[in-house]
Amino acid sequence: MMSGYGFVEWFRPGDAARVEQVLPQIEDAGALWLRTHLSWADYHAPGGREWYDWLIPRLAQRIELLPCLHYTPPSLSRTGQSSGAPKRLQDFADFTDTVLTRYGQHFEHVELWNEPNNLLDWNWRMDPGFDLFCEMIGMAAHWARRRGWKPVLGGPAPFDPYWLDLMGTRGLLELMHAVGFHGFPGTWDSEQSTWAGWDMHLGEMRTVLDRHNAAAEIWITETGYSTWRNDQMEQARRFERATRAPADRLYWYGWQDLQPDVAVQEGLWFDPRHYHMGATTAEGQPKLLARLLTDGGLARLREVTCLSAPAVARHVRPMLITGGAGFIGANLADASLADGQEVIVLDNLSRAGVEQNLAWLETRHGARLHPMAADVRDEQALSDAVREASAVVHLAAQTAVTTSLLSPSEDFEVNARGTLNLLETLRATGRRIPLVFASTNKVYGCLDDVPLQGTPPRPVTAALARGLDESRPLQFATPYGCSKGVADQYVLDYARSYGLPAAVLRMSCIYGPRQLGTEDQGWVAHFLIRSLQDEEITIYGTGQQVRDICEISDAVAAYRAVLAGIDGLSGRAFNLGGGPGNAVSLREVLAEIERLIARRPRLRTDSWRAGDQAWFVADTSALRKATGWQPHVPWREGLETLARWLVRNRVPGFLERVEA
Repeated sequence: MMSGYGFVEWFRPGDAARVEQVLPQIEDAGALWLRTHLSWADYHAPGGREWYDWLIPRLAQRIELLPCLHYTPPSLSRTGQSSGAPKRLQDFADFTDTVLTRYGQHFEHVELWNEPNNLLDWNWRMDPGFDLFCEMIGMAAHWARRRGWKPVLGGPAPFDPYWLDLMGTRGLLELMHAVGFHGFPGTWDSEQSTWAGWDMHLGEMRTVLDRHNAAAEIWITETGYSTWRNDQMEQARRFERATRAPADRLYWYGWQDLQPDVAVQEGLWFDPRHYHMGATTAEGQPKLLARLLTDGGLARLREVTCLSAPAVARHVRPMLITGGAGFIGANLADASLADGQEVIVLDNLSRAGVEQNLAWLETRHGARLHPMAADVRDEQALSDAVREASAVVHLAAQTAVTTSLLSPSEDFEVNARGTLNLLETLRATGRRIPLVFASTNKVYGCLDDVPLQGTPPRPVTAALARGLDESRPLQFATPYGCSKGVADQYVLDYARSYGLPAAVLRMSCIYGPRQLGTEDQGWVAHFLIRSLQDEEITIYGTGQQVRDICEISDAVAAYRAVLAGIDGLSGRAFNLGGGPGNAVSLREVLAEIERLIARRPRLRTDSWRAGDQAWFVADTSALRKATGWQPHVPWREGLETLARWLVRNRVPGFLERVEA
């Protein structure tokens, strides 16, 4: 089993800003090696030499580098294309010599060509016996070895043991320190029916190498998995399996998704799979693989990827909670499991820390918890999860307004399409499976038309003394409000159009133990965590914004009450919040935090953020009349409970500092 890993990342001329962005990320993820191309064609183009003069030393400052030399300059090619053999075969050896002279102090190994049995990389129709290829690479490898560098033969794609044996017969393999292997199980159709596993294919490769050069190492110079179907856990699992392959090195393709305006060899967006191969998105946001490697390397990856799809006995009808490893989901799962229910927790684990909630649930409830690491955009995974479900609480979502403004398409895909996927999956079962959907008070918009007075602000209208009720017209603001509002309305429509027993809870600010708390979501916990760590808190606007905060135990009770009465509540939406008795401004919460921890929070102010409401208090009387539910935890008591939990579980250093 390999103890290290590397990444493949192609940098194009002019990509300097992206180099500076991704290089520290790759290093932070624990990678030992980086494979990148040093294009012969680009080097000979205007500005090419200057680009590589900057790139190669810059990369080698941070990580061990494997440059891949390939692509013939079209003016030197027999076909006029970069995949063609050069008119003068020795020109490639001369280029290799130039690279070693100019940059050789920055690397020990040099890879000679890429995917030579791929027509897009080497036009073997013009060289059907690979005579030209073997002569060209043989000269370059011979010269590299003579000068003290270790040549690596570019891996074929797909793997072909007969081609590899031909390279040995022609004497090419005996010149190589290592030979590359390319394989993308689960991604490319060309491997769908022929892939037989790492052990089998690398075993074939070892047999060939033992005939021609037993000392040659096997390097997986390219493997990867496209998340075009949003199955990030599968990508993480494929990476983990690849690290167990019988090879000496692993280079994962790639670190960052291909930029959407960059064409692949076949053309711009020829195949969407090309554009989702990274461990991070094109915008640089970490996918599950990148986050786990950054959090704890291979050990962390193996810990999380051992989670399996649910295996539930046929006679059991478990409850399904999407987003069940999150704050609300984990608390709801805990309460349901404590009552003896079987629970499937479906979560894509995209948010840092949620796997800790899963571990907590497993410790408390054992085999009755069925974790399923999957995304609501993965329709097959949803079908597997819903198949035996007795009820569904749909909490999985993109939850931050700021994120929705940065990536509205992603926000829509998760919140709107993910919900529609779930609704269609439920409908396809032919069973009446109850559904409760977690909506938001953001579906009511910014509430700019509500006249307010005083500091903190309160409505002028006496009719709003109990808060805002469900008769308030929907008025979406920000992409987040739109995506959640669309999902909200789809759930209600499926109740009407298809008879699905479904209801909606439009939540105000929920807080309590197990909340991760960031600036963008979970502000109550965020304020407490930053204050306990004596770190600065940014207040957007005046800080006099008013919210009716609702403690998590009250929120869990509301979800369970609606599920219990779903037959009479289907097709209805209810506000869920702390109500007027728990209506507080941000600054009032900060003052109470100061009292609890005996230290004034450090604050800075910034301008108002898009979509923020100056005041929101939920009128929850409809929910109370329908179910008997009402909030029981006063906000000061709830805040103190959360503070104690955070000190014990998230910020233990606070006690040490106080006691010191």
